[in-house]
Amino acid sequence: MSDFIVEADLREKTGRGAARRMRRAGNIPAVIYGGGKPELPITLNALDVSKFLDQETFYTSIVEIKVKGSRGTNKGLVKDVQWHPVRDEAMHIDFHRVGDADVVLIEVPVNAVNFEKCPGDIKGGVLETIRHTLEVACRADSIPDTIDIFCAQLDIGDAVHVEDIALPDGVEIPHDVNFTVLAVAAPKVEAEPVEEAETEVAEGEAAEGETDSESEES
Repeated sequence: MSDFIVEADLREKTGRGAARRMRRAGNIPAVIYGGGKPELPITLNALDVSKFLDQETFYTSIVEIKVKGSRGTNKGLVKDVQWHPVRDEAMHIDFHRVGDADVVLIEVPVNAVNFEKCPGDIKGGVLETIRHTLEVACRADSIPDTIDIFCAQLDIGDAVHVEDIALPDGVEIPHDVNFTVLAVAAPKVEAEPVEEAETEVAEGEAAEGETDSESEES
């Protein structure tokens, strides 16, 4: 069973005008495609779906879509969400139809584990996350919520590359390049404030000017 279940209605009319009317009525136009089947235009209740759109795992989980008037079960991954350019509102959602055993490519968030206990952090080092997500290949029913990177042994100057990551069973990173995912940088040294020094120089120059004036008068 999916962690996310949404109710939907079949969308009989398509086009911009129909989409605008749906949004004014509190709905979001969407479509389910792929899997060797025809596209299925649907309508979602905006209030019901909004609670899912704020959850990061919604974008890396199989969504079960119960479409009224449609036979069978529709399962898909969120492939794209079109947002309003000003308001924080979803305008359209694309679902890619998948089966549990289908192998999918999907972006999964990176999670640095126990960094606060590593020697680098204790010495004041800074965690630099180079890749906030990683594209992985796995079965649709085995998508991990996060790719955990254990940082307890990292010191300043250390870096974690793709080949260093212990991936869950059945999960692969389909890249040949051993790129850096995160690193521990040396603490930033703050520059000494120059305002006081400049003030002291200015005061010294003023005092010197006064002395020169007094010498000329005498």
